[in-house]
Amino acid sequence: MAIKEKKITFQDRVEISVEHIKQLYLNDSTPWVIGYSGGKDSTAILQLTWMAISSLDKKDLKKPVHVITTDTMVENPIVSSWVNSSLDAINTSAQSEDLPIQAHLIKPSVDESFWVNLIGRGYPAPRAKFRWCTERLKIKPTNRFIEEKINEDGEVILLLGVRRAESAVRS
Repeated sequence: MAIKEKKITFQDRVEISVEHIKQLYLNDSTPWVIGYSGGKDSTAILQLTWMAISSLDKKDLKKPVHVITTDTMVENPIVSSWVNSSLDAINTSAQSEDLPIQAHLIKPSVDESFWVNLIGRGYPAPRAKFRWCTERLKIKPTNRFIEEKINEDGEVILLLGVRRAESAVRS
């Protein structure tokens, strides 16, 4: 007679992930930086981390968790407003729950900004084969923030929500 294996449910996977994150959080004092866009993947890692940290004893909440979002300064105003209110909600909730989580809105320097490059330097509009804007508007400002935290604390651990598998279109 075969032994029937228990099927692992979604809730089981969430609980396993939360426990793993708790162990990792308690393992050292290295600050964490969560890359957050508001999409499914980054929201999932933020939510799992929040669940893990909020379930710990207050005495164990010793290292900061920075949630970072980059504002390209060329977003649709509705999207920009949503991002700002989302980060405000994260900060308000973290403060009210006395959690060491802080959300940061990162912006490119004026020299890296879209309009300085497009109009001031005469760059062509970004397109699929010439995406000069991603590095200047997102990657460089994010790297600068991470480097500042490394200079303060010696190192950071970066948490990113990444899918196990991409759809055919996205991959």
